[in-house]
Amino acid sequence: MQVTEAVRRRRSVKWFDPGHRMPEAVFEEMMQLALLSPTAFNIQNWRFVRVTDAEQRKAIRAAAWDQAQVEDASEVLVLCFDRKAWERDPKRYWRLAPQEVQDFLVPAIADYYRGKPLVERDEGMRSCGLVAQNLMLVAQELGYESCPMDGFDYARVGEIIGLPDDHEIAFMLVIGKGIKEPWPRPGQLALSEVLFEDRFPVAD
Repeated sequence: MQVTEAVRRRRSVKWFDPGHRMPEAVFEEMMQLALLSPTAFNIQNWRFVRVTDAEQRKAIRAAAWDQAQVEDASEVLVLCFDRKAWERDPKRYWRLAPQEVQDFLVPAIADYYRGKPLVERDEGMRSCGLVAQNLMLVAQELGYESCPMDGFDYARVGEIIGLPDDHEIAFMLVIGKGIKEPWPRPGQLALSEVLFEDRFPVAD
């Protein structure tokens, strides 16, 4: 499947086959490809909690307004980010780069993040959005449907997964074998309404 086809076919599916489990080799392939997603300064600040325990899924479902896909989907990933990834041995993020690149970029990481909690959070959310899109497109190519979710009690899910104090949850992503066609696309805005050249138009 070409990327363009995966983009066109990807939908947020709510109904999954509860009897299907993704083969471990397929899951591994999907996650290894996800790790190629871009992050600022290559700090790879996303963290994934794969929820496989049935009781834990049931608890998360209760925290997600009883949405069935939390229990029925083959995979449930809680996409989180480490706000302090930038200061955790940052040399490793550039260990394979030429020395002159390391000498320039590694110190720049701290200059960019230190003392800027909003930047830490914003970059974490951006990173999770990018990796989630790649996960959904890879899943589509591998014959799976997906659904990003933010309809849940973040604090409660954080308790369930043991979220560290310096981490945050971005959203959840469920992936599985769809058993029902999604609703028709509800209506995309025209490109002319969202794309501007050089600057926003002056308001009348």
